[in-house]
Amino acid sequence: MTADKLTEALTSPAAERNPKRWLILVVLCLASLVLVIDNMVLTVALPQIATDLHAGPQALQWVIDSYILVFAGLLLTTGSLSDRFGRRLVMIVGLVLFGAASLLAAYATSPETLIAGRVVMGIGGALIMPSTLSILITVFDEQERPKAIAAWSSVAMIGMVGGPVLGGVMLEHLWWGSVFLLNVPIAGVAILAALALMPESKGPARPTDLPGMALSIVGTVALVWSIIEFPTKGIAGTWVSLIVAAIFLAAFMIRELKAEHPMVPLHLFRNRVFTGSSFSLVLVTFANAGLLLLLTQYLQFVLGYSAMKTALAFTPLAFAALVAQGAGAGLVQKFGVRPITLVGMLVLAVGSGALAALDTDSGFWAAALAMALVGAGAGLAMPAAIGALMGAIPPEQAGVGSALNDTIQQTGGALGVAVLGAVLAGTYTDAMPSGAPAAARDSIAGAVATGDGTLIAAARDAFTHAMSTTFLAGGAAVVAATVMAFFLMKGAKAAGGEAMAVESELVEVG
Repeated sequence: MTADKLTEALTSPAAERNPKRWLILVVLCLASLVLVIDNMVLTVALPQIATDLHAGPQALQWVIDSYILVFAGLLLTTGSLSDRFGRRLVMIVGLVLFGAASLLAAYATSPETLIAGRVVMGIGGALIMPSTLSILITVFDEQERPKAIAAWSSVAMIGMVGGPVLGGVMLEHLWWGSVFLLNVPIAGVAILAALALMPESKGPARPTDLPGMALSIVGTVALVWSIIEFPTKGIAGTWVSLIVAAIFLAAFMIRELKAEHPMVPLHLFRNRVFTGSSFSLVLVTFANAGLLLLLTQYLQFVLGYSAMKTALAFTPLAFAALVAQGAGAGLVQKFGVRPITLVGMLVLAVGSGALAALDTDSGFWAAALAMALVGAGAGLAMPAAIGALMGAIPPEQAGVGSALNDTIQQTGGALGVAVLGAVLAGTYTDAMPSGAPAAARDSIAGAVATGDGTLIAAARDAFTHAMSTTFLAGGAAVVAATVMAFFLMKGAKAAGGEAMAVESELVEVG
């Protein structure tokens, strides 16, 4: 489809502003919020789950990983299905599954039942997430779309900070299952509002690419599994899954390039704006992966904060991100996508440097300033880059395009957790005294549990040093993303009619 035709499609009478569009955005944000809050609250509930269900470390790991594997593995498939059968329909089905599975998880009496509930929640989440962004870009025109994307993106930040606080309050007064039960009314309201307010939208009828779906599911699950397991098992324990991932993903790409009706439009990667946005998002999510876990341990074990005070300490990060996202939408309209993305990434890199400078004597305000810089940088860069990426995708493939965006960010996040987690663990262990107990050398939590003042002081120094190294590595990834965006995102526009003009910048290959 040419740039002119795509622009015409978005500016035609069919693309006139929906009078209910802002109410629809609230529904889309609710649907996204239920996913973010669920995953954040779960981390707070794990200790109680372990006690009440007699779940060992391996079972708890599966409670987390089962959702991630299913969610990541199905994203491309569910995005394609939403284009084929209707984005509203697929989102509603996902909300029904997510709500029902949350009920199962809330009243689980064994680790196995809880894991089964998490698997179904992963399926529901994979149906919900691509549909929300694809509906957004079909409901809002090019003038309002940056503001809508910024609001949709801000949900993740609200959930990231609000989830642990809400979870802490609920766990003080209720049982651990309440954190899953919370999903049910949110999903119910989103379903009713979607039925009442949302128009249905879908791409043109086309055959379902079943072989492509099968190859993408197996390849993506194998890749994510390898990334999750690599920090603990190394290459010796993951080489089989890595080979499976390489074979199936290579077969998937060959299939999609040759298929008459491919599930994923891989030719988009010949568009330098799309490619620049994609890989910039990978590197930014890579750098931010594990930030919450790292800072949580720093605030609790190094600065001595309580769990509730730790959760509240993330407020500067969330507030700065929300302000930057709100301001960024207007700045994108005025200055364009590329400058705002670059400025956001530079601020994020400075924030990573400020986090790396924290030490055992840093007070709250030093950490707050560093987190505010990270929040502001991410708040500017992420929505702008997502808008540029979505702007390069034909409207009829908005669902699979949104899924591609989600998959890119999931992959970057998973890689970040694996790689940066390995950097943190290795640096911490090396910095600890060689004669320290094994548990203390493995983690700062293990050192604190010993009650040995001298050992705890050594662990705090070692953890702070390891955290600084990790944030410097993340900052280097952000700098690399900035360089890539500078060269590849030239000519990028906000997602909308004008954004489609970047299709003329296809880079010749082969």
